[in-house]
Amino acid sequence: MSILDIEQLTFSYSGENLYQKANMRLFEGEHAVLLGPNGTGKSTLLRLLDRQLSPDNGSIAWMPNKRIGYLDQYAKIDPELTVKSYLYEAFLPLFEKESEMEALYERVVHSSEKDHDRILMWASTLQEELMDANFYAIKSKIGNIIHGLGLSMDILEDPIKYLSGGMRAKIILGKLLLSDSDVLLLDEPTNFLDVKHIEWLAKFLQSYPKTFLVVSHLEEFVSEIATTVFALENGQITRYKGNYEFYLKEKELRLEQAEKAFVSQQKFIQKTEEFIQKNIVRAKTTKRAQSRRKMLQKIVRIQAPQHDKTYHFQFPLSSQTGKDVLTTNLLEIGYQEPLLEALSMAILKQEKVAITGKNGIGKSTFIKTIMGIIPKLGGEYKWIDTAKIAYFAQDIQFEEGITPFQLVHHRYPHFTKKDVMSLLGNHGIDYDMANRELNSLSGGEQTKVRLALLRHQKGNVLILDEPTNHLDVAAKEALKDALSAYEGTLILVSHEKEFYQDLCDYEITLYT
Repeated sequence: MSILDIEQLTFSYSGENLYQKANMRLFEGEHAVLLGPNGTGKSTLLRLLDRQLSPDNGSIAWMPNKRIGYLDQYAKIDPELTVKSYLYEAFLPLFEKESEMEALYERVVHSSEKDHDRILMWASTLQEELMDANFYAIKSKIGNIIHGLGLSMDILEDPIKYLSGGMRAKIILGKLLLSDSDVLLLDEPTNFLDVKHIEWLAKFLQSYPKTFLVVSHLEEFVSEIATTVFALENGQITRYKGNYEFYLKEKELRLEQAEKAFVSQQKFIQKTEEFIQKNIVRAKTTKRAQSRRKMLQKIVRIQAPQHDKTYHFQFPLSSQTGKDVLTTNLLEIGYQEPLLEALSMAILKQEKVAITGKNGIGKSTFIKTIMGIIPKLGGEYKWIDTAKIAYFAQDIQFEEGITPFQLVHHRYPHFTKKDVMSLLGNHGIDYDMANRELNSLSGGEQTKVRLALLRHQKGNVLILDEPTNHLDVAAKEALKDALSAYEGTLILVSHEKEFYQDLCDYEITLYT
């Protein structure tokens, strides 16, 4: 039985037609993923399904009385709330009841004989109510999710305002997993997770008894959780009833067939048009030509199959540095208090280094400290005098209304219009995207624009903080190739082991 029916869906966003009379059915209990290159409308579709947006035409119908849980990593949360208050919101009355019960059992010990039985009965009544509400199973589930996502019970009393971006994203995901929704809509749930926590999430979803639809560009993760694949292709939502491996094989087969059909139809159209042109003015053959023209007008044209975009990322070198590019001596990083033990290290010329560690440990804080964006708490760090740094930050806010074309032209005012469009085109940003508001682009498209800005910085030290977040598979491969060819020093923060393990010379893992 289908839990979701989409019929004849048409939707345009910022002037771009994302879906053209698209259809889709999601069945109850189905474990599905939604795939497609950056900018095809995956996140937009989830927002449509969550009723944050309305279709231009067509219908989206959910089975009645189903609870839909949508992951919005950028949701606004009261920063003064504690993690516990936010996570336990739905269960807070039960936790308060537990605290009341525990306090009563404490009172029993010190109560008089007259009050002993009354207090004990009161506490027992509360305990029965908790058991009837299946509270202890809930409590076990909460602990499993908190630890599975790499959070500790210690942070439950912390205000949300003190959390890193990664930890904040985790508690948003954690609350959604606790919600016991009938359908989970997860948009890039692994973006802020470490390898072992991605593995935990995959196992959680594998055993999830209900329905989910996940958007992700992590191939290994997708291959572990998907029993059905939906692909956004040519404005349509194509269903592949099988796992990720089946999807890859079937997609290739369908693409070959579509190309053959397209080429065959184009040959037929060309041949027919030539016949019409030759025979339309001849008295003897004009009726035949007119008949062919009518036939041609009625024919359903096959669209040219779309291949994955090709990218040409590059990070040119200005000049080399000396040997000791970056040294730290008992460097302490953090805000009010140090996050880590004091760091002493040396990163040398042309080394490619991955900075790893669990979320919230301080990877981005370390980068911001050595970039001088936030002050160190103690110790020293020193860049070699000849270092010219090109920096890709994990999070950035764009000025309202600015387009990719304007952003690049502002950074490189001497560029001609052709230069700007060529640079953006090499990074997968076509003419329409280049002239749309940056904030209307997908996360992957925004990342590609930011990577384009690094192309002409010509530094000799490249610092990238989680550059693969939101990138589709083809873009990741192109970025990895470009970084492999880079001849300067690379400092890379990444949670994707598959991306950095054969790219970097070694990794520096941060611990508390």
